[in-house]
Amino acid sequence: MTSLPPDTDPGHDTSLARQETPGPAMPPRIVVFGGTGFVGQRLIARIARGNRRIVVPSRNRNRQRDLFVIPDVRVTDIDPYSPDDLRRVLEGAHAVINLVGILNEPGRDGAGFRRAHVELTEKIIAACQATGTRRLLQMSALNAGRGTSHYLRTRGEAEARVRASGLDWTIFQPSVIFGPGDGLFERFASLLKLTPVLPLARADAKFAPVYVGDVAEAFARSLDDPTTFGQTYELYGRQAMTLAGIVRYTARHLGLHRAIVPLPDALARVQAAIFDHVPGKPFSTDNYLSLKTDSVGGIDGLHRLGIEATPLDAIVPAQLGLQVRQHRLDAYRRARSG
Repeated sequence: MTSLPPDTDPGHDTSLARQETPGPAMPPRIVVFGGTGFVGQRLIARIARGNRRIVVPSRNRNRQRDLFVIPDVRVTDIDPYSPDDLRRVLEGAHAVINLVGILNEPGRDGAGFRRAHVELTEKIIAACQATGTRRLLQMSALNAGRGTSHYLRTRGEAEARVRASGLDWTIFQPSVIFGPGDGLFERFASLLKLTPVLPLARADAKFAPVYVGDVAEAFARSLDDPTTFGQTYELYGRQAMTLAGIVRYTARHLGLHRAIVPLPDALARVQAAIFDHVPGKPFSTDNYLSLKTDSVGGIDGLHRLGIEATPLDAIVPAQLGLQVRQHRLDAYRRARSG
């Protein structure tokens, strides 16, 4: 995309300190942390339909130009761990949505998880309190605070900070999230195309995959609803599946016949320890520990919010079908160029 001068760039924000003064006709201002991610992009598209101004803080706004074309969305550069930057970006905000989360960290001691989940949440809460921003919607995870993984432990610690904040908070606890561009079905699809045999750690771990659009809808419906204040919503889909079942489902819709080899826990731990040192960490010891706690819910938060869960069959076959067609097209192009 051709670079635009600042005064013609619809996503340009020349100063964090530049804030509109809310007036009688001024739409509410929503700040979305993690708005550039998998859930965040869907949520912003959803809440932008209303009469709202949306601010998306980012470490590098120039990488988020896809968001510039959405009306009333502004991407702004900040250091999310700077109290001054956070206060400036939250000044005058009607609500804050925190979607920030990581599935792996650079090291193995939990410091990365604590920084992303707990420390950032603490700083956002402090900025809310300093600016008088009352409304906070927090992304968490099913089983937050349970198990032995750094991921689940720090999610639980962040929830505790939110509940003790004195703000008008709502917490969302999704199971694994699926949809176009996900790290679940599409990741397994990539692996299944590479090998006829897939060794699988914690093959019996259970999930209830929830559609990304339903998660975004849960946030959107709760945003201005005072009955959701102080509530925690478990977000999960209709169909509980084991990890092996998810892989088989993926293979079936790709038209592939693959052998899945469940690994004993001892070997699974070894596999995880090896992958701890692989760039990008496709699997890790912390992932292994998280898989020891089934990600299935008990109280249907989507139903409580009046949302009917989207079934896998309504999304995934078409989602993987696009991958199959692209794979065939790429193969055809390689054959032609060879």
